Amino acid sequence: MPLRDLAIFIIVFGLLPVVFRHPHVGILLWSWLSYMNPHRLSWGPAYDFPFAQTVALVLFSALLFTGERLALPKKPVIFIWLLFLIWMGVTTLAAWYPDAALDYYIVILKIQTVTFLTMLLINNRERIDQLIWIIVISIGYYSIKGGIFTITTGGAYRVWGPSQSFIGGNNEIALASLMILPLMEYLRQVSGNRWVKYGLIAGMALSLVSAVGSQSRGALLAVLSVAGFFWLKSNRKAVWAVAILLALPAVFLSMPSTWEMRMDTIGNYQNDESAMGRINSWGFAINVADARITGGGLECWEPAPFAIYAPDHTIKVLVAHSIYFSVLGEHGWIGLLLWSLIYLSTWRSATWVIRHARGVEDLSWAVILARMIQVGLVAYFTGGAFLSLAYFDLPWHYMAVILMLRVISEQRLGEMARERVASGEKALFGRGA
Repeated sequence: MPLRDLAIFIIVFGLLPVVFRHPHVGILLWSWLSYMNPHRLSWGPAYDFPFAQTVALVLFSALLFTGERLALPKKPVIFIWLLFLIWMGVTTLAAWYPDAALDYYIVILKIQTVTFLTMLLINNRERIDQLIWIIVISIGYYSIKGGIFTITTGGAYRVWGPSQSFIGGNNEIALASLMILPLMEYLRQVSGNRWVKYGLIAGMALSLVSAVGSQSRGALLAVLSVAGFFWLKSNRKAVWAVAILLALPAVFLSMPSTWEMRMDTIGNYQNDESAMGRINSWGFAINVADARITGGGLECWEPAPFAIYAPDHTIKVLVAHSIYFSVLGEHGWIGLLLWSLIYLSTWRSATWVIRHARGVEDLSWAVILARMIQVGLVAYFTGGAFLSLAYFDLPWHYMAVILMLRVISEQRLGEMARERVASGEKALFGRGA
């Protein structure tokens, strides 16, 4: 067995007893496998071994014996979230290609199950920070390596992610790289180690270079939106304004002429076959949603439906290439409404944390993280407009963390309110005496 395969087996199976004793470690281990896909870096028996399923099986077994009190956040968004999953089940039953739709629906349910388990088990600051580190290290492995690759090759080649994963393509790894930038900034702000801070700054710089080096046009738009929103959310606006104004032009100007030519197609999209194909797919999604209340179901992007519903039948069949039109075409207007409400409600929860926990010393970390996750979601909303990543783990994990931040903040603010009431009662009793 190759040494790399052996190392992966030792790490995963060595941690399984820990998962059984401490179920939250199962979320961290599963996240590492899901985001980094370390088995895809091997070439032996580890490559296709079902590590994630093995971890999930042990995790579910551990939940049967845990003495920890577990409860989902009592928020309306949880009901909307579950309703969306049920609606996806309905659209799967009515799908044009039910077998393929069911296979994909099962994959989605696995991701969603772990996301809900995240809200059950990642329920304090220590565990949230551990999860953030796992995400940053896992995706950062590719974004930092991609940044170094872009610099050493002069940006002549595209950056790719792990094969057979959500972020395997150059567009997808670029978006993931941008989504972890604000997580790196959160870790930098809360870290007390100077060298960790320096390392995270270097990681952010290389991840930005990697996103640009992917030669993804959607990533370019996401970079600009993230830079602007990041500046709005920062506490040191003058410093970050200078950093952004110096960094972005330097990165863009260092790219080769091929990169400039590809980015120029954004303004001349009418002459770009890929861009026109995406627009045609978006028209297909709208027409399908108008014709069928359940949409076409998962995996509906096939030649036969395109021949009926696509605006231009002569253009090559493409997938949605948009988180919005993907949900619309596959689950109809009802599905898009439910999906949008989930994100809207989660965004409002992040805003609630920022407003109500601001100024509370032991909740300052929650305020920073809520702000940074909003920045990451802006990257997803802009870059995802051109990518079929509606079911990617990371934005759903973002939402789970935001809901836990709200629960933790509400609990702490409630404790503070009770302490003030108790102090007032003691003072009143003392004066009466």
